[in-house]
Amino acid sequence: MNFTLRYFTQSQRNWIQDNSPLKIIQKSRQIGLSHADDYHSVSIASRPGAKFDVIIVSRDEFQAKLSLENCREWAELLHLGASDLGEVVFDEASKASAYVLQFANGRRIYCLSSNPNALAGKCGHVKLDEFALHPDQRLLYRVAKPVTTWGGTLSIISTHRGTGTLFNELIRDITQNANPMGWSLHTVPIQRAVEEGLVERINAKSGRNDTREGFLARIRKECIDEEQWLQEYCCQPADESSAFITFEMLQACEANCLKDFNYLLQCQNPLFLGMDTGRKHDLTVIDVGEQVGDVVWDRLRLELQNKTFAEQEYELFRLLGLPRLRRACLDASGLGMQLAENARHRFGWKVEPIIFTAAIKEEMAYKLRAAFEDKALRIERDPKLRADLRGIKKEITASGNIRFAGETEDSHCDRFWAKALRQQAARYKVQVAGAVG
Repeated sequence: MNFTLRYFTQSQRNWIQDNSPLKIIQKSRQIGLSHADDYHSVSIASRPGAKFDVIIVSRDEFQAKLSLENCREWAELLHLGASDLGEVVFDEASKASAYVLQFANGRRIYCLSSNPNALAGKCGHVKLDEFALHPDQRLLYRVAKPVTTWGGTLSIISTHRGTGTLFNELIRDITQNANPMGWSLHTVPIQRAVEEGLVERINAKSGRNDTREGFLARIRKECIDEEQWLQEYCCQPADESSAFITFEMLQACEANCLKDFNYLLQCQNPLFLGMDTGRKHDLTVIDVGEQVGDVVWDRLRLELQNKTFAEQEYELFRLLGLPRLRRACLDASGLGMQLAENARHRFGWKVEPIIFTAAIKEEMAYKLRAAFEDKALRIERDPKLRADLRGIKKEITASGNIRFAGETEDSHCDRFWAKALRQQAARYKVQVAGAVG
């Protein structure tokens, strides 16, 4: 068995060799931890004189079957002579079944889908896989823990699923409250798994030739937003309660709606524009929306990275000159001041310079959220836009004031503020008789 451990990464070995009565791991997805844990299940159930069965509780029947298959493969590889008993009734009272592997010593591994009631009255080692995904984590824990009373161990394995889970509550109790229950905590983000050889193992199996840096860059790029990257791969739970604009709000307003400049030239409905000017090397964003009835639709978004003042002014002025452009609100703070003043001088009353203050930012942020709540706008399905809109957080300063802050991979939520400015412009009253969709 000790020779076999050389097959595993250091983090996997640490988990396998940890015999603590309570152990818990927060991990990245797809790093082979469950596979290593199945090896551990086989090793403790098959050893001579083993006193307890192993009960693996998975989130669904498919995962339960997969765990049994993995355990059977380990038993065959280690020449343990295990018998696959197939699906058997695990608990008569609840009629719950499990997939069972039996060893020569009479001990068994039971793999079952999430059914807390099936554990009542049992005794042994319990493993709760992908715990944060179970529908009733509290009931599952309450029933599972007594199963270990006579000497069994309890293992919890999971990736995070938000901050409102019992899994995250247990992690916070360990890290922030002096670990009163006495858990042995393991943490394996994707970066640590890569340092320990994950990419080389994946290359050997898949035929790819990724470098470690290239693998991490690709995985991050394939995430729909920063929140997915942090939660699914970096062991940082998404805090939906602190999100100023929720996923549900965004999803209700998403559509395929962007057009090009030629469309805007021919547009017959009122157009509105918001512009957030980047500081130094930050992103400058120009957001144009079309009002169709009571709804403002995304039509054009220009993202100007490291562009000169003249280049930014050119793009802005050609949009301000659109026949149906009714109102524009421009960020007039810092570097945006001269641009806003020039635009006001050139286009007159249709341009409103906005100097960002805490009060103005708060007002615009809440009004933008209200537009999402009322479904009064339609936004393009775009990962970067979604990340900026989700990235804004409301914070309370030490002096008790409200501030809005946020940062995503390539911006300081500039897309959020450009859209908030656009919606501010859209509140300007115009005649929309004869509007067409």
